[in-house]
Amino acid sequence: MYKRVVLKLSGEALAADSGKSFDNPTVGSIVRQIKTVTENGTQVSLVIGGGNFWRGRSANPAMDRVKADQIGMLATVMNAVYVADFCRQEGMEAVVMTPFAVGNITELFSKEKANSMLEEGKVLIFAGGIGHPFFSTDTVTALRASELDADAILYAKSIDGVYDSDPAVNPDAKKFDEIPCKYIIEKNLRVIDIAAANLCYEQKIPVEIFGLAEENSIVRAANGERIGTVVTV
Repeated sequence: MYKRVVLKLSGEALAADSGKSFDNPTVGSIVRQIKTVTENGTQVSLVIGGGNFWRGRSANPAMDRVKADQIGMLATVMNAVYVADFCRQEGMEAVVMTPFAVGNITELFSKEKANSMLEEGKVLIFAGGIGHPFFSTDTVTALRASELDADAILYAKSIDGVYDSDPAVNPDAKKFDEIPCKYIIEKNLRVIDIAAANLCYEQKIPVEIFGLAEENSIVRAANGERIGTVVTV
C-alpha cells in the first residue's frame, strides 16, 4: 500500500457515456473509492483534466493557443470544485488548490500547505494546471507528485493499460505488464505527455496506468496491486 499518491483523471472520465458534463454515478464511484483509500491510510491528491468541457482549439482551430489553454485551465477548476463537493457529500474534506487566485473558491498552491493538509487526511484537488499555457495536465500531475514526494502516480484511463498498438484497431495488440519510462520517452509513445514522462524518470516516480471502469480499480491500484501497466523508473 502506498503512503501518498497522485491520482490523474481525465475530464471525460467524469462524464462517462452520459452525454452530459458529469455522470453522477461515475463521479460517486470515484469519490467513494477515494474515501476507502484514505480510510486505509493512503494520502490522496487528484489532478483532473477538463475535456468534458473543453478540448483545446477543436471548437475553433483559428483560436489563439494561449487563450485556448487558459479556457482549459478554467475547465479543470470547474471539475475540481464539482468533485470536491461530491467529497463533501461523502463526508470527506477536499481542498481545491490552484497556481493562481480564483477569489475565495480555491486555495493558492504551496508545498508546505499541501503537505500539511495531506497529513491532516484532507483530499487535495490540483486544478488550473501550472498556470501557464502549453503544459498538459499530465505535466502538472508529475510536477505535483515530485514536489510532494508522492510514492506513485495512478493514471485511471478508459483503456486498461499500455499496448504495443491500438487494441481498438488491432485485436492482437499486446498489453505490457511493465514498461520502462525510458522506453516511453525514447519511442515517443503517446501514453503520457513526454514532459511528464521525463520528470517521472528524473524523479524516479513510478506510474501505474489502469482502466477506471474495472471494479474498485482505484482502491486496488492504491493498494499496490498491479491491475494495468506499471511504468518503471
